[in-house]
Amino acid sequence: MADGMSTMSWQARHACLAVASAIASFTAQASTSPATDPVAPTGRWEANTNGNASTPPMGWNSWNAFRTEVDEDKVMGAARVLVDSGLARLGYIHVNLDDGWWQKRRAGDGRLQIRTGIFPSAATGGPDGTSFKPFTDRLHAMGLKAGIYTDIGRNACSQAYDLHSPNLPAGTAAEREVGLDGHVAQDIDLYFRQWGFDYIKIDACGLADFVPGSALVKQHDYRALAPLIERGSINRTDIGAVRRRYEEVAAALKATRPDNGYTLSICAWGMANVRTWGKDVGNLWRTSADITPSWTSMLHNFDSAAKRALYAGPGHWNDPDILHIGHGAFDAAHPVEVRAHFSLWAMINAPLLVSYDLRNGPASLLAVLGNAEVVGLNQDKAGHQGVVAYDSDDAQIIVKTLGDGQRKAVALFNRGASPAPVTLLARHMKLSPGAPVTLRDLWSKESATFTGEKAFVLAPHETLVFEATGRRQLANGVYLSEIPGAINVATDGTRQPQPDPTIHRMIDPWSNTRSGGSRPQYAGWGGAQADATPFGQALQVAGQGFDSGIGILANSRLQVKNDGHHALLMASVGVDDSTEDTRQPLRFHVYGDGRLLAESPPLVFGAGAHRLQADIRGVKVIELVVRGSRSGNAGLAVATWGDARLLRHADDGT
Repeated sequence: MADGMSTMSWQARHACLAVASAIASFTAQASTSPATDPVAPTGRWEANTNGNASTPPMGWNSWNAFRTEVDEDKVMGAARVLVDSGLARLGYIHVNLDDGWWQKRRAGDGRLQIRTGIFPSAATGGPDGTSFKPFTDRLHAMGLKAGIYTDIGRNACSQAYDLHSPNLPAGTAAEREVGLDGHVAQDIDLYFRQWGFDYIKIDACGLADFVPGSALVKQHDYRALAPLIERGSINRTDIGAVRRRYEEVAAALKATRPDNGYTLSICAWGMANVRTWGKDVGNLWRTSADITPSWTSMLHNFDSAAKRALYAGPGHWNDPDILHIGHGAFDAAHPVEVRAHFSLWAMINAPLLVSYDLRNGPASLLAVLGNAEVVGLNQDKAGHQGVVAYDSDDAQIIVKTLGDGQRKAVALFNRGASPAPVTLLARHMKLSPGAPVTLRDLWSKESATFTGEKAFVLAPHETLVFEATGRRQLANGVYLSEIPGAINVATDGTRQPQPDPTIHRMIDPWSNTRSGGSRPQYAGWGGAQADATPFGQALQVAGQGFDSGIGILANSRLQVKNDGHHALLMASVGVDDSTEDTRQPLRFHVYGDGRLLAESPPLVFGAGAHRLQADIRGVKVIELVVRGSRSGNAGLAVATWGDARLLRHADDGT
């Protein structure tokens, strides 16, 4: 076998050089740009619009079904069921390989080799050795898309956590380094140009687990890497370095597929403060650790994404992990839990990636996955993640605005193991309490009408999902908290990432109770919230409460897409009564396409809310900026955009 790049074709070498050039340009621009004021308006939409994920990805992933014990027959069997069952027609088109496919990284040219014992079609011979092109061609011929898995570091997660597997990379320490580290341009070109994949999931164990001096490194002859992600400490994680590695991949993908024919899934498990930058780099980003087939694990993963609605939208989605339907607490013997799990993922616009052995699965599970109306909530083109309208440890109400702005979806969720009384109010859905509201149950298909409020008793673990229609509370426009998919949190004002203490803390499925306890570890505390303060309290300024609005910290900037139908922005703004810093004055500013349209005087704690309005006719991007006068060690100042709304004309309809 020849050394160096001599075994690569001229075309492949040219493509790799082009990708490397694009990465170098991207990195140079990032490193040489002058420091800027993060709350200064830019006049342009800044959330990621690259890649192919205008709605949350749907399909099948091999991990929960088979872990590393995957093979070609199992994958193609799942693909055939997607097509034959009709699930593909509903949007389940991604067929994603997870860990376990690789043999080694070839010495000399560094080209990845496939384990042909489990993927026989990859045994193509010739100078390339192996190729996934026959595999992806078969999937494409079925009308499906192909996904692949790798790691952002040198080694993959299975090399730390599945050491019993027969499908671990083999060979020398260097040959077993199958991750992207040092090979971004080469591997992205291989996966997307040469092999024809459409989707990539990039794990991060290579940045966290191969620690110098550890037993893992010593016993298995790995090359150590000082961890960039410290699993137990946000402060000891190099957030910038982790982000830059994923940005390098994003640049390579854009260079390799300039037509946006790719999907980038960031799998850093909610760590490295990915909440704040995942939306700017990838198409979806994990918000938590791996899901397991237990009710409490599902709660944990759901909670990690459910209150981050303002950070997601078309092209960029919160990812609480693949569905665990088909196993454990979510197998066919638990229909209530199966419907709950699926309904919740649909309501919060999580990717709908199935991961059980579809070849042997019961028809009842396919019927759940094939509920077109529930799938339709997830795939609604407007991309508004459901907002938690009522919140408790026992029960929650989640409300989602659908694309036409006239219909709502609402989920009533019993988190516990006892029956739960839940009263749904018209105002939970921002519908008029004096007009009839019609609910259509998307599971039973039954309809009911009420005015004002309706009482329910939910069975243990039950989730009811309805499509709701009625007279809108705001007839002449829309509250910003109804349209999170049209909002980009450019800067949320958080100065130090903090673990979110409100996420359900399950018994760790890997260490059980061997540690000192289940500690909060996923950053997100203090982020912008819809209809709540950054710390989950009710919005209130000088004793005046607001059912609708945006809660955010000072020194923040929100971007809002204006669809062209709205002429006026109105809000009642001020320092929230829950603020930590009661001495810092705040100023609120409204910009349109980079131009200042309106601003408040300095507002202090205890002062009544200031009525702010701006003419937004013809404006494409509205930017809402809150500036504080203090920083550094000063306390956090909480700002409220109370009743923030877009109106079609001056009569606000309230």
